[in-house]
Amino acid sequence: MSDPVDFRDNRGVGTLISDLIQQVTSLMQTEIRLLRAEMGDKLKTMMSGAIEVLAGGLLLMAALLILLQALVVALAHWVGAGWASLIVGVVVALIGAMLVKRGTSNIEPSNLTPDQTTNQLARDAAVVKEQFK
Repeated sequence: MSDPVDFRDNRGVGTLISDLIQQVTSLMQTEIRLLRAEMGDKLKTMMSGAIEVLAGGLLLMAALLILLQALVVALAHWVGAGWASLIVGVVVALIGAMLVKRGTSNIEPSNLTPDQTTNQLARDAAVVKEQFK
């Protein structure tokens, strides 16, 4: 017959506490790396939103100029060239408005919170509490 297996941990309390502290430290370092990575992603999203807002603003400015030009041409000639400018101005204004709306939604504070890190920290805290029981 084979000898019974002894599953008891023969390490002392000091060693167990030391191991636990080392594991918690390692866990915190991992969480900090996750936070940095996630915040980097959020910053990229924010920069993308800011660029879209800027592009939308520039297009809206161009639209204003085109619409003003269309108004001048339409009033001056009462015929075709002005209407063409008007159509172009309206299309550019719609594109600019869409870019501004999309960009501002990308830079809302609710889109910049590190959700994954927050959830992971909550799970880690629960595990650490279990370890101390």
